[in-house]
Amino acid sequence: MDRRREDGETRYWPLGPFKVRLPFWHYRFEWPDYCQGLLMCAVDLAAIPLMTELLGMPFEVALAVVLLNGFLYLAHHLLGDPVVPGWITPAIPLLMAYCQTFPEGPERIHALIAFQMMLGIFCIGLGASGLSTRVVRLVPPALRAGIIIGAGIAAVMTVFEVGGRFDSFPWTISIAIGAAFYLLFSRHFSQLKTSHPLWSLVGKLGIFPIIVVAIIIAPLFAEAPWPTIEWGFVSPDFATLWQEYTLFGLGLPPLPMFLQAIPTVLAAYIVVFGDVLQGKALLDEADVVRRDERVEYSPNRAHLIFGGRNATMSVIGPDVAMCGPLWAAMHVVIVERFKEGRRAMDSIFGGAGSFRWGTNTGLLLLPIVSLVQPILGVALALTLLIQGYVSVRIGVLAARSQRDLGIAGVIAAVLATKGAAWAFAVGVALCLLIYGRRFFQGEDDNTFTASDASEPASSEPSDRKPAE
Repeated sequence: MDRRREDGETRYWPLGPFKVRLPFWHYRFEWPDYCQGLLMCAVDLAAIPLMTELLGMPFEVALAVVLLNGFLYLAHHLLGDPVVPGWITPAIPLLMAYCQTFPEGPERIHALIAFQMMLGIFCIGLGASGLSTRVVRLVPPALRAGIIIGAGIAAVMTVFEVGGRFDSFPWTISIAIGAAFYLLFSRHFSQLKTSHPLWSLVGKLGIFPIIVVAIIIAPLFAEAPWPTIEWGFVSPDFATLWQEYTLFGLGLPPLPMFLQAIPTVLAAYIVVFGDVLQGKALLDEADVVRRDERVEYSPNRAHLIFGGRNATMSVIGPDVAMCGPLWAAMHVVIVERFKEGRRAMDSIFGGAGSFRWGTNTGLLLLPIVSLVQPILGVALALTLLIQGYVSVRIGVLAARSQRDLGIAGVIAAVLATKGAAWAFAVGVALCLLIYGRRFFQGEDDNTFTASDASEPASSEPSDRKPAE
């Protein structure tokens, strides 16, 4: 059955700005990607410790949030966005630091609701107006670089702060992060992957092999119990979620909270836009190889979808991990398999969609959830540490001059210690003092050569593998 239109695009049902595609009808279901999704749902579950620690949610309530967010992941490929969506990982420490300025309880939950609702409405507005590609261009490169670097530093600080996750799992995190950096960033392992199919398979699994290592290491060092495998299906607590952690039970946040959230919303959006650019770059690379399928990626449509996800979750289940446009690790894996030809993957929508159907299935299966539950804190720490590495690297490359780097360093330090509002104020002041009339342009002193500037397009995806 040929599911292509005459222009090479996979068939769809038009629905305004969206292109509806259903499994089996519009795209071939890809069982390899579905099976991988069953395993990789473990990363989605790593959001649970965030919510239990920040909001005091019981495990079953946080699981309900993860399930709701997982269901909304399906909206991307179903509505025409050919990516594997995920969290806004670099912005998680920023959001946590912001929420912690409010007392734990209803006030902190209101702060999270206000932030996520503002972020969702802002992204929907940009997507609907077509302005999504212009907004970040108005942000000076030094300020952009500083926020991204600061997000990376904040991620690392979150793990190593007193009483943080490293104190709870020192040996497990040390060994696992060493293995993760070797598998994800080592030149030696990159060469090894080309020498044997087994190493190639390990490389394509993202951070899943590291999670398996953590499940074994943590009990050996007495840092977590051996998992107790339970059978059946999970039992999320939606009733408590909606009664105690949403608008239905707490009401709308007061107006000042929406205004207070604006700096953090803008900081998170700068990170989001970087993911949008990365997703498009990966698909453009695939277009060179796969001429048989015309893949259209629309930043405006993407904004409408992930903006809608954030707005929806702010109402039915506020989520500390947020709703981002890209899970870079798995998007890279899907795209690489897509490049192998039509026999390997008929359509990019089949790969991305089948993977997300798989993660949703895995989240419902109690054996998988119970297997990884003891080391969810480790999985989250690994994600934050590797994301910290990548954010600093990308932030440095976002700068265009040595002056940009100096400004960015100050902004990053302020952001990691004082929050987004102070960072924006300091960044704007420094850019005005140093660049004056060239506030928006800054300067380019050839600190980074053309080859450096082009590097993120080719190597950034592999560097950002664990970011969901």
